[in-house]
Amino acid sequence: MAEVASRYARALTDVVTGPKPLEQPDVIERQLRSFLELIEESVDLRNLLESPAVRAARKKAIIETLGARLELSKTAKNVLFLLVDHRRMAHLKSILTQFRAMVDEHMGLVQARVTSAQPLSDADRAGLETALAGRTGRKVRASYQVDPALIGGVVTRVGSTIYDGSVVEHLRRLKEKLAT
Repeated sequence: MAEVASRYARALTDVVTGPKPLEQPDVIERQLRSFLELIEESVDLRNLLESPAVRAARKKAIIETLGARLELSKTAKNVLFLLVDHRRMAHLKSILTQFRAMVDEHMGLVQARVTSAQPLSDADRAGLETALAGRTGRKVRASYQVDPALIGGVVTRVGSTIYDGSVVEHLRRLKEKLAT
């Protein structure tokens, strides 16, 4: 499954980052994600688009109608038509996840997932992203979430590396030192 999604994501990445890009990567991603939201909200629509019993022409007509409402670009519609033709509509979410990672890599960005005990201010976010950029040598695209169980501090995951500056982790280390 991941290999299938990877091939489509790579092809889409090539289209939007090549020498003559047809669309901006963020625009395409936003448009396809809005279409994905429709599919996820409607079981009937999802079943219709993923069903092998429904003809591709009917699926494309539905995509065309919905695409007009969502103001999808020609490139976004063509991606969806391709997925219909190859019976890969069920892979759209995985394709978009891998597409985002490939575009970020192409642009020299690294993904970071930051969990804090309480919401971070804009200044704290900027400082954290600057520190991570210095540590990784790349620009950082961070997503933030809150987990009060951390008590205080932040836990940041960049790829497979975890930077744990939470109070819970400090207390765990202190307990280890006192136990020895």
